[in-house]
Amino acid sequence: MKVLIVEDETAAYENLAAIINEVDPNIDIIGNTESVSQTVKWLYSNVLPDLIFMDIHLSDGSAFSIFDAIEVEIPIIFTTAYDEYAIEAFKVNSVDYLLKPIKGEEVQRSLQKLSKWTRTEVVDYLARLTQLTPSQRYRDKFLIPVQDKLLPVDTNDISCFYTSDKVTRIILKNGKSYFYSKTLEQIYSSLNPAEFYRANKQFIISRNSVKNITIWFDSRLLLTLDVETPERIYISKNKASEFKMWVVNENV
Repeated sequence: MKVLIVEDETAAYENLAAIINEVDPNIDIIGNTESVSQTVKWLYSNVLPDLIFMDIHLSDGSAFSIFDAIEVEIPIIFTTAYDEYAIEAFKVNSVDYLLKPIKGEEVQRSLQKLSKWTRTEVVDYLARLTQLTPSQRYRDKFLIPVQDKLLPVDTNDISCFYTSDKVTRIILKNGKSYFYSKTLEQIYSSLNPAEFYRANKQFIISRNSVKNITIWFDSRLLLTLDVETPERIYISKNKASEFKMWVVNENV
């Protein structure tokens, strides 16, 4: 088994590595990353491990930001020195959750638990990871991978999200656009519905970016945003009334 350790404290990394080697000498620790940006870059650039031990508190932010920047399809055992998180929720929904200082028997228990998981169980728990993050209810920033860096983008600077041929892009108010690994469904569930609207299958739009609304011949609405979009944005006849109330910030 190949393992990546995401840990920004040298002593904690060395302790965990020693425990892993003691529990199972056949485990190969193939890397150690210390930050969100370094971890994303490592996962993009290397052969993926079979398991990740991941500290939640990293030098440049929460480890959950990693999942915003890249799709992670690898089992994860979380570690932390803090106990304010919902430990039982992590134990139910992740492979395991280890509270520092980590003990050998705990690592052994986690590895045994992982060995019993089917591929379906791994996929199911990965899909629930973002629900465990103790962050605010709605997103106010996105981390966008750009080459070997992560670009923090405030939601106030986003004009719309657009998808075509299963490829998603974030289009900013300054006209720049960036590829993003999440689907519109995943993105929309994290946004404030008072500020963002799922216009159709291709677009999520920002309320503050709507500059013009044209009543189309079949009672659809044609939207003009503050930036040029890859294709026209239509609101269906069935959603037109709801959309107009949303634009003026009235309860539907």
